[in-house]
Amino acid sequence: MTVDNDAGKGRPEAIKAVPVRHPGRWLGAAVVLVLVAMFIHFLLTSKALDWSEQWKYLFSDPVLKGVRNTVWLTLAAMVGGVVLGIVLALMRLSANPLLSGAAWVYLWFFRGTPLYTQLLIWGAIGTLFPTVGIGIPFGPEFETWKTQELVNAALAAALGLILNEAAYMAEIVRAGILSVDEGQQEAASALGMSRMQTMRRIVLPQSMRVIVPPTGNEAISMLKNTSLVAAIPYSELTFTAQTIYATTYKIIPMLVMACLWYLLISSVMMIGQFYLERYYSRGTSKGAEARQRLRFRGGGGGQ
Repeated sequence: MTVDNDAGKGRPEAIKAVPVRHPGRWLGAAVVLVLVAMFIHFLLTSKALDWSEQWKYLFSDPVLKGVRNTVWLTLAAMVGGVVLGIVLALMRLSANPLLSGAAWVYLWFFRGTPLYTQLLIWGAIGTLFPTVGIGIPFGPEFETWKTQELVNAALAAALGLILNEAAYMAEIVRAGILSVDEGQQEAASALGMSRMQTMRRIVLPQSMRVIVPPTGNEAISMLKNTSLVAAIPYSELTFTAQTIYATTYKIIPMLVMACLWYLLISSVMMIGQFYLERYYSRGTSKGAEARQRLRFRGGGGGQ
């Protein structure tokens, strides 16, 4: 018979857990609070910002026109860039070396040269091609127009942005297509579906989960890249702000006003991107969706 040495003893005392202290976190939080307070004080007291001057022009007709031009340029560039990007991606994946090579050269040029430089060329396109005509290649032309009259500033800006964006969208779409398992394409082929039917009904719908997030980022970047069309020039938001401060000499207030408009539009786009990503992420794990919501609440817009 064994004797339990713990017999008769009371229950052990409860463990008093002491939370781990993180003085570095508190120090970092204090530094952030001080910086935020300094920034708010700067916004409220800085005479250089001249909020009354900003309010004077915030909803003026020239500024609203610049906002409209910025929005439509962004939409035109993304729609045209996505459509042309899909075509280029399919060409890159083609078994035909001529199509694949042509798409590679396109991507090489438009990704290898600055957008601002490309827009400068589009602004002077009439010098490079004085006329545009319809006719037989290397033969007579049936109809001819002056390029400078045919391609105005708005069209030149849109074409410059579309052709540049297509080069980046092509790689995004190609990555999305390659993310779909090849076995599904083989199964579709065994069912008698053509290559285009397989791409349209099987591959592209599944690849959207990979394509949508970087496409949303590209759209927000395009919103800001529209400011570069001042090289043409075209009266978008930044160019309008420059035109105003060229006469009022209120440089900082006008630029800050433009930033406020960009922030407003990009915030709306981030919200739309979040819901679009959530739509195409249906069927994923609940954990992934929860992380998506957490990133959105943290101000990341799903990114």
